[in-house]
Amino acid sequence: MSVSDTKSGANPIKEATQGIWKVIMASSAGTLIEWYDFYIFGSLATIIAAQFFPKGHETVALLSTLATFATGFVVRPFGALIFGRIGDVVGRKYAFMVTLLIMGGATTAIGLLPTYEQVGMFAPLGLLLLRLLQGLALGGEYGGAATYVAEHSPDGKRGYYTSFIQTTATLGLFVSLGVILVTRLGLGEDVFKDWGWRVPFLISVVLVIFSFFIRRKMSESPVFQKMKASGKASSSPLRDSFMNPVNRKMVLIALFGATMGQGVVWYTGQFYALYYLQTVLKVDFVTANIIIAVALLLATPFFVVFGSLSDRIGRKKIMLAGMTIAALTYYPIYKGMEFFSGWNSAMPDATAVNPNVVMLTVLCFIQVIYVTMVYGPIAAFLVELFPANIRYTSMSLPYHIGNGVFGGLVPFIGTALVAYTGNHFSGLMYPIAIALITVVIGMIYIKEDRNVKWFKDSSDEAL
Repeated sequence: MSVSDTKSGANPIKEATQGIWKVIMASSAGTLIEWYDFYIFGSLATIIAAQFFPKGHETVALLSTLATFATGFVVRPFGALIFGRIGDVVGRKYAFMVTLLIMGGATTAIGLLPTYEQVGMFAPLGLLLLRLLQGLALGGEYGGAATYVAEHSPDGKRGYYTSFIQTTATLGLFVSLGVILVTRLGLGEDVFKDWGWRVPFLISVVLVIFSFFIRRKMSESPVFQKMKASGKASSSPLRDSFMNPVNRKMVLIALFGATMGQGVVWYTGQFYALYYLQTVLKVDFVTANIIIAVALLLATPFFVVFGSLSDRIGRKKIMLAGMTIAALTYYPIYKGMEFFSGWNSAMPDATAVNPNVVMLTVLCFIQVIYVTMVYGPIAAFLVELFPANIRYTSMSLPYHIGNGVFGGLVPFIGTALVAYTGNHFSGLMYPIAIALITVVIGMIYIKEDRNVKWFKDSSDEAL
């Protein structure tokens, strides 16, 4: 659809809903690959710690790796600002084409990076730089993909259609775990620890090229084109998003009343659970990854279930319910994980003997269900919160601060608290506190916008 089509009176409803599944597939493929790239690092944290940091202090090396992992999250808000502005001024499609190439290049480069034994401190410095590039790219990717799909979705079904984008983060983690497991089992443990860990990073270049050619064929979103044609586009989306008191208030509500709590629930259920199994309960690497991978696979359809349900009963109810239940049940869930792991408190460094894999998978599955409740509806919630001319910028910043800063720090803070206190449940204090604070703020300030209409005869109402 071109701008001239819009000016000549093309029906935005028809344009938006035609080929919606093609739009979703093209957007999801690229987003899934970017999440895959981003999460390989986290999935291999214990091995990367041995490759890129001095040996002899395993806990310090792991914390250093987790801190490097966290920098990729912390820098995501800057990527949201840079690419959000590009997306609101130049176009949604152009912005997330660029982010895809940056992410793919940085991930492939990690697979080629020399180790600490080869180049000394240049190894962790190079790793940090590439991780920063990954964070910048992902900071621009998600907002573009979510906005792009939402602006193609018919009114009343934005929660359903955008929920497919929401599955890509979990599927990206699942694919990363799958590739890692296949590579490790195929090469053997010693070879994998020596050089085989590079294979999942190098595979990225093939996936990125494939996704790039798919995305290149996509057209711009009809809402964006209509906005540009009507002269309503913002020339300074950063100023309009954060200097305008009304929009600035919405950004803060989105952060502290939704994405902050959503972020910690997401990373507790999908990343902290993995670290906890490996580093605290001493479940072996392969078994821990299989447990998380199966839990993710079984729970992924519920992103769509809760996204669709949010179209009928509202985004707020589902998201805040997920945060509340998570905060109230994390402690008993992790007590259960300790019990079923076979962890021996008298020998805390010993490998867990005969862990109950089925029950551990069930407990991790429950945590991922909480993730689907808070994450399934949030894309629709964010895109509906802001007008089209600043949507990409305004929704991206609170999303990436909530997920990148508050959520991304969960593994690091949790592991550090356990190491500092000696109490292996103390790592849960951080996500529980953040989730409960978000619930209180969200209950007071969030208003439902699921019934907002984008596709009416009036241009003002359509935007």
